[in-house]
Amino acid sequence: MNQPPKKFYTPPEALQKIAAFCTYQERNQKEVEEKLRSYGLDEDEAGEIIIRLSREKLLDEERYAKSYVRGKYRLKKWGRRRIVQDLKFKGISEYCIKQGLKEIDGDEYYQNLVDILEKKDRQEKEKNPRARRQKLQLFLTAKGYEADLIKIALDDLGKAPEAEE
Repeated sequence: MNQPPKKFYTPPEALQKIAAFCTYQERNQKEVEEKLRSYGLDEDEAGEIIIRLSREKLLDEERYAKSYVRGKYRLKKWGRRRIVQDLKFKGISEYCIKQGLKEIDGDEYYQNLVDILEKKDRQEKEKNPRARRQKLQLFLTAKGYEADLIKIALDDLGKAPEAEE
């Protein structure tokens, strides 16, 4: 496949382009920096643009973290652990992650857990109660939910660990 030659931008052109990129949707600093580097800017030029974007409130890590948390827990129904892991991977600071997690409503969060547990339970074909519980537990752990909440939800659903075979 023939790829068109990469276009390089001057810092003023890059600023305009990246401002539109940040306006379209919340971005984090790492994403913006990678994009600026792909425009052919060096570290200093990219750094100056990032500072300007932050000053003009087009780039705000805390706002990004809050938006990210809301989206992942409301739409994707992810658990806190997975959200935190993802934000750390994206280079978001501990402070911003903590602020973002404040967006989670405890009752709604637990209801999400129960909803996906019930849905998964309806789909699960495993007949052995112990193996079934284990599979459900593994699924919820992968979604990023905390072990203590998973246990409570499974117990509430009646998937007792000591159920007869």
